[in-house]
Amino acid sequence: MDAAILAASNKHPKPVDKVFQYGTAGFRMKAVLLDSVVFRVGLVAALRSRKLGGQTIGVMITASHNPPEDNGIKLVDPMGEMLENSWEAYSTELANAKDEDVVSVYRGLEDKLKINKDAPARVIYARDTRPSGPKLVTALTDALTAAGAEFTDYKLLTTPQLHYLTRCINTEGTPQSYGEVSEKGYYEKLGKAFSRAIKGKKTVGAVTVDCANGVGGPKLAELLKYLPNGSEGGVDIKIINNDVLRAEALNHECGADFVKTKQRAPPSSKAGNNERCCSLDGDADRIIYYFNDPEHGFRLLDGDRIATLAASFIGDLAREAGLASELKVGVVQTAYANGASTKYVEKTLGLPVVCTPTGVKWLHHAATKFDVGVYFEANGHGTVVFSQQALKAFHTKTPESPAQASALETLKALTDLINQTVGDALSDMLLVETILAHKSWTPKEWDLTYTDLPNRLVRVEVADRNIFKTTDAERKLVEPQGAQGQIDALVKKFKDGRSFARASGTEDAVRVYAEAATRSEADDLASKVATVVKQL
Repeated sequence: MDAAILAASNKHPKPVDKVFQYGTAGFRMKAVLLDSVVFRVGLVAALRSRKLGGQTIGVMITASHNPPEDNGIKLVDPMGEMLENSWEAYSTELANAKDEDVVSVYRGLEDKLKINKDAPARVIYARDTRPSGPKLVTALTDALTAAGAEFTDYKLLTTPQLHYLTRCINTEGTPQSYGEVSEKGYYEKLGKAFSRAIKGKKTVGAVTVDCANGVGGPKLAELLKYLPNGSEGGVDIKIINNDVLRAEALNHECGADFVKTKQRAPPSSKAGNNERCCSLDGDADRIIYYFNDPEHGFRLLDGDRIATLAASFIGDLAREAGLASELKVGVVQTAYANGASTKYVEKTLGLPVVCTPTGVKWLHHAATKFDVGVYFEANGHGTVVFSQQALKAFHTKTPESPAQASALETLKALTDLINQTVGDALSDMLLVETILAHKSWTPKEWDLTYTDLPNRLVRVEVADRNIFKTTDAERKLVEPQGAQGQIDALVKKFKDGRSFARASGTEDAVRVYAEAATRSEADDLASKVATVVKQL
């Protein structure tokens, strides 16, 4: 096998003087630099599967909301969750090994981690619509073949669909069985769950879905075949920005990241006033809602808004089902969550809020500490996770009234509608549509639940991002020394002021976030904190 790995590795040489880092989103960069990285991640996938006794590992080739010339690769653990933290370092080590050392580093990891060389290795993989995908798949399969792994190509999928399939394969035939192992099984599960969840309620008007000219377009079109439309008691969906044939169109002036950062609808959107709109990102694992208010113009309903909507609905259902005292419902946010949303959850909904560092793996882990854990990043990536105790309670509680029975049925439907493995734009969209139908809310009523504090996010280029060290879920700087004191002194001068600075995970830059009572004060605070960062 050593000779086979070395021969295959030589077809995918590492670029000289490039240092690679497995981050929150795996490896992500210009596609032309990825060939050797993808090959070596294939070796890591085989190692990971063998370490876990032949459980199936997922590999996704995507760069999400990045421009079309980029690509990336990440690994998915057996239950559909992100790769275990310690293995990010092993992936980084192998990705940076010299070409001649690939076999020795591979064998070194095998020995260090006490991996049985004779255990089976099983891997599934998929990609998004980027033109660089097929070539990178060749690098991946060269590695899997050389490492003696069994593998299955699921071709084009959204990232959450691959997470879903990974979990389905590993739970098949067990009490935790998650669904049928196929793309069709994914659509059928969501379609049936949506019909059950929305039963007897009505949506008002259509929702316009911007698919970022990415893989979410064809997959949503396929999902529509399994969903009831408005006249059948479901929802009418208008798809826009679903051109996957022109590579350069991906994420261009459309998609969740564009809408969130530019604070405006995609230019291609023709939606009228007060009409529900949402945008997916390039691999359909994020979603942002928005609408045009005739009085106030563009209104964003971001991940914070989706989290508060879901938490309020599920909290109400738990009470109606008579389960409020048995189940702990909580919300997980990052430091980027708007202070007004945190206050709304704690004060109005009466639910606990936990703050974690940025990155889905941290949020997901914290959410599993609740019976019902709702987590969303402000950028629209998030989901809801249910504990085994919660699932058991939904299925075993005997209803004492028709209202209790109805609440229990809706809760059971939500556990199937929500993709609990990872943020899933298609699943999250159906969740939002279900809740709005139950509440008989327009987007305007959703928007009025609380008023966001004006905020500003500023990017400051720095010579070395590694000198910036944080604590308290990235809300306070511990290094450089004295910096936090300067920030605290500035924050005290502003009503409702809050600000923090944290190093980017991908580039030599520091992101400064500030919020305050007025737009001009938020801008002023952000500018002053950015000046502090520049002087460090």
